[in-house]
Amino acid sequence: MALLRSNTGMAKNDQALIRAVLAGNKDAYGDLAERHGDTMFRVAFRITESEPDAQEVVQEALLRSYRSLTEFDARSDFRTWIYRITVNCALQLLEKRKKEAAVPITEEFDEQVSGIQLPDATAGPERLLLDREIEHRRHAAMEKMTEDERVAFVLRHLEGRSTDEIATALGVTPNNAKQSVFRAVQKMRKALAPLWGAPLLGRRPGVKS
Repeated sequence: MALLRSNTGMAKNDQALIRAVLAGNKDAYGDLAERHGDTMFRVAFRITESEPDAQEVVQEALLRSYRSLTEFDARSDFRTWIYRITVNCALQLLEKRKKEAAVPITEEFDEQVSGIQLPDATAGPERLLLDREIEHRRHAAMEKMTEDERVAFVLRHLEGRSTDEIATALGVTPNNAKQSVFRAVQKMRKALAPLWGAPLLGRRPGVKS
């Protein structure tokens, strides 16, 4: 109940800031950017897996949302709206990077690139090796997902977003959003399945659907 009140309060504050921006107070948009910037960056980073790319995505998403603010439906949730813009910018940047590279995204694991989960530096050598292998397999699984599956997985299992929010972000029906999450989870489970019986693993590294 407290969370619901918090979200409702944030939405009301967003609406007030939007009205201020539309009335000519450009500084109010800086307040909106500050409120949602961290979340936008986190989502962009988990989709692009690159800090510089995530920063570029956030800047582009903020610029696009500012230019399109007059088109925003006041009855809608600003957070979900800007989420969708951020996701679209991230996907477009990934497509741009693919074209620039002129080759498919590699599935080769780079220890210097941050994945979904970083190993625990305080763990012993065997645990570090296992964590590194889990990260390797998760990274490879993410690369095998379609763009919709990857975004759906990030929003559902890393951001904890609802099916409706995922559907809105992807511009699809809730049922299609569920299917994207399901397919993404199946690919992730398949990638991690060989490690389920690995030693020192406190619990199976699978993910819930």
